[in-house]
Amino acid sequence: QVQLLLSGGGLVQPGGSLRLSCAASGSAFSINAMNWYRQAPGKQRELVARITSGGSTNYADSVKGRFTISMDNAKSTVYLQMNSLKPEDTSVYYCNVQSTSLTLPRRTYDSWGQGTQVTVSS
Repeated sequence: QVQLLLSGGGLVQPGGSLRLSCAASGSAFSINAMNWYRQAPGKQRELVARITSGGSTNYADSVKGRFTISMDNAKSTVYLQMNSLKPEDTSVYYCNVQSTSLTLPRRTYDSWGQGTQVTVSS
């Protein structure tokens, strides 16, 4: 069982920046990948960025070049640096972690945080 604590959301003007953090906690687990999703009212959930424990990343086309995902393995924390924010980035952002238990029976898990609001408006 993995719990996720999200922080860093808020209100920012277009062109501004925000940094989201997601800390994973629990016992006897290994993180395989962490993902940032977002979902605006009435819209489909979208994968924004992904990072694996090995450091490989990928981004949605809509945020490529503006957002950067990174991970602090020692703290089991993933970050999303959001620059050059646009009104279309306004959404609730969710952290997702894919993990494997280190206890028996070994299982894979797909855990979700509660989400944090990001609003980009002038």
